[in-house]
Amino acid sequence: MSSGLKEEKTKVSPHFAQFNDLASEAVGGKVLFATDDWFAVAENLLKRQDPEFKADLFTEFGKWMDGWETRRKRIPGHDWCIIQLGVPEHLPELPSRGKRMGTAASDEEFELITKLNSDTWEILVPMTELKPGYLESSHSYFTVRSKQRWTHIRLNIYPDGGIARFKVYGVGKRDWSAVGANDLEDLIAMANGGVCLGFSDAHFGHPRNLISLGRANNMADGWETARRLDRPPVLKVDDNDIVQVSGSEWAIFRLGHPGVITHIEIDTNHFKGNYPDSCKIDAYILTPEEENEAVKQKWNIKSDVKWKLLLPATKLKPHKRHFFESNSIQLHEVITHVRFTIAPDGGVSRLRFWGFPRFHLSKQHQ
Repeated sequence: MSSGLKEEKTKVSPHFAQFNDLASEAVGGKVLFATDDWFAVAENLLKRQDPEFKADLFTEFGKWMDGWETRRKRIPGHDWCIIQLGVPEHLPELPSRGKRMGTAASDEEFELITKLNSDTWEILVPMTELKPGYLESSHSYFTVRSKQRWTHIRLNIYPDGGIARFKVYGVGKRDWSAVGANDLEDLIAMANGGVCLGFSDAHFGHPRNLISLGRANNMADGWETARRLDRPPVLKVDDNDIVQVSGSEWAIFRLGHPGVITHIEIDTNHFKGNYPDSCKIDAYILTPEEENEAVKQKWNIKSDVKWKLLLPATKLKPHKRHFFESNSIQLHEVITHVRFTIAPDGGVSRLRFWGFPRFHLSKQHQ
């Protein structure tokens, strides 16, 4: 970890880095066990915000660091921790770790954690050399090929040292076999398998936050774009009081399950002076092959893929939950993907698509 982490990132992130961070404390991820927390506790790994570096700050245990840092090992073995992924599950609870800085795991904690047999778990990323925490080398990305559903991750570091943040990008996996055809579900929720696949701008907050758990804690917990500079110098509105601008921002999501949408919620909670003037929502059915191609093209997709209007242009208000029922929704057929467009710019905290899960037997084109 170094002061370079405070600087603007220049390395291009892989596409999967816009998926849901399933280990984040913001979605319920938590540390169950760590062999050592001497300089900085393992819980810091799961923070949403970027790590800080404070050159002159020290604790009684040494240099203050905003990450997980263990002492320099002088005994056999290596350091490791176990993380329970977020997206709520009915999993056995282990005792709270409490305040840990300056400590190592006790014999009792080791005995308890051995019941998970984590030393026999499947290897997702083999032992790999990491680079030091300078700007040009601090971020390491690894592609995981496994398609299996996982609930816990064991992070091993060899033999000791520090990591600032640990993110596990992926898609929540719901057991839809237990859901009835008439059960109303939030089909876009990350807990149900919804995922962001592309966006036009994420200057202040990523659109994946829109489908996170609960209501947003603050503006940073939502999606916010930069202020567009292509707006006219003097704004005008139409008969519906919607500001007339040529530009807009968008985010595209794959639903956790194909379905028919019956209710929509758009929440501008916390966005009081920077909420969008209006929004609209389009939908479509895409096959996995078409989705992959669209992602490669950054959603500059072929003209024969025509989005269908789900919710027409609608005026929004600040710091408010907006609810739309079936009489406001213009599309009542199975969809797999949605495009959420805001105009001209601004921030939204949450997006909910309530509907009935359905399977589609064939593609539906206009």
